Amino acid sequence: MPSSPPFLPYGRQSIEDDDIAAVSQALRGDFLTTGPLVDKFEDAFAKHVGARFAVVCTSGTAAQHLTTLAMELKPGAKAIVPAVTFLSTANAARYVGAEVIFADVAPDTGLMEAEHLRAALATAEKKDASAVFPVHLGGQCADMQSIHDLARHHGLIIAEDACHAIGTTYKSRAGGTLSVGACAHSDMAVFSLHPVKTITMGEGGVITTNDAGLAARLKRLRSHGMTRDAALFVNSDLALDGASEANPWYYEMGEIGFNYRAPDINCALGLSQLSKLDRFVTARRALVGQYDQRLASLAPLVKPLSRMPCEAGWHLYVALIDFASAGMERAELMAKLRERGIGTQVHYIPVHLQPYYRERYGDVELPGAMAYYNRCLSLPLFPAMGEDDVSRVVDALIDLLDS
Repeated sequence: MPSSPPFLPYGRQSIEDDDIAAVSQALRGDFLTTGPLVDKFEDAFAKHVGARFAVVCTSGTAAQHLTTLAMELKPGAKAIVPAVTFLSTANAARYVGAEVIFADVAPDTGLMEAEHLRAALATAEKKDASAVFPVHLGGQCADMQSIHDLARHHGLIIAEDACHAIGTTYKSRAGGTLSVGACAHSDMAVFSLHPVKTITMGEGGVITTNDAGLAARLKRLRSHGMTRDAALFVNSDLALDGASEANPWYYEMGEIGFNYRAPDINCALGLSQLSKLDRFVTARRALVGQYDQRLASLAPLVKPLSRMPCEAGWHLYVALIDFASAGMERAELMAKLRERGIGTQVHYIPVHLQPYYRERYGDVELPGAMAYYNRCLSLPLFPAMGEDDVSRVVDALIDLLDS
C-alpha cells in the first residue's frame, strides 16, 4: 500500500548539517550567552542589509519593545500601526503606555500606503502622533519612500516592522537598490528570526539602525539598562579607584531595561543561517513563481497578492480567495486541505478586532483591512519544497474549489 505524502505545513525552518555543527561548536566553547558570537552575528547582519548597526535580542517582539523604549515613546503619545500585522507591532506601543492609531491597508496587498497613513494622522491630534510602524507583509515591502516623506513632514519617528522581509530589496528614487533593513527611509527596522521565517536563530530578533546613539541605547536596554562605559558613570565616588580609574567590577543602571540578551548558541545558528539567506530567498522566489503560474487557472476565484515594486524575500505565499463565490467557508477549505496533508494559515486577524483594542478604542472602520482578511489564506512555502509540492497544493485547490 503506497504511503501518504508528507505533511506540508505553511512554513518550516530549513536546518542543515552545518547549522547543527555551528551550534555544537558553540556549545563546546567558553560562552553559551553574551559571548563573541553576538558581536560577530550583529556585524554580519548589519553588513548583509547595509545598515551601520545591528542589535540582536531574544525575539522579534523583544526587538519591537526595545525600539519603543529607545525612541522614548511616552505614555499618551500616539503610534500609527497598520491593522494587518501580528499583535506585537501594536502591543509594543502599549508596553510603554502609548496609544495606537490603527491605519487601513490596501485590500490586495495588506500593506499600509501613504494615503492610509495620511488618513490615520487625520484621526489623531497631529501634535500627539509620535511614531509610525510600517509593516512589510509576507515579504513584500511597503512604499517606504512615500511613507518616509509624509512621516517626516509630520515629525514622526519611523520603525519598520520587517519581520517578514529579510532579503527584500527595492529601488531608490535616487537610483540604486536598497535592502530592507538598511534604514534608508526609517530610524530603525525590526526583524524576527523565528523558525518559520526565512532564516532562523531558533528564536530571536534583530534591530538595525544607522544611528550610533540609538544602537548604544538599544544594547543597554536589552541588558537591564546597565553600562560599563566610564564616560556614562554618574556615581564617581563608587565608580573610580584612587587613581581615578574605573573599578573593574563596576557598572551602573541609568534607566530600567530588560533581559533581552541573545545567547551565543542562538547567534551561532543565526550566523550559519545568514550565510544561506540568498539561497533561501532564491528558492522561495522560484516557488512563488510556480504558484503564480499554476493558480492562474483559478482566476478570478483565486488570485495572488498584487505585486509591489520590490524584489520580495518571500516569507509567505498568500492567496486571495473569493470564498463567497466558491460556496465554501475558509475554515472548511482549510480542514479539507489538512485532510490531504496540506497546512494553511491566516495572516492575520486585523489587530483592531482584538477584544483588548476594541474595548480600548471602540469599533474602527477599516474596509481595506477587512477586505484583505476575508480573502487571505497562506499556502505552504519553505525552501525544501519542490515543484511537485506546489502542484500538489494547487491541484488540491482546483479539485476543491473548481467543482
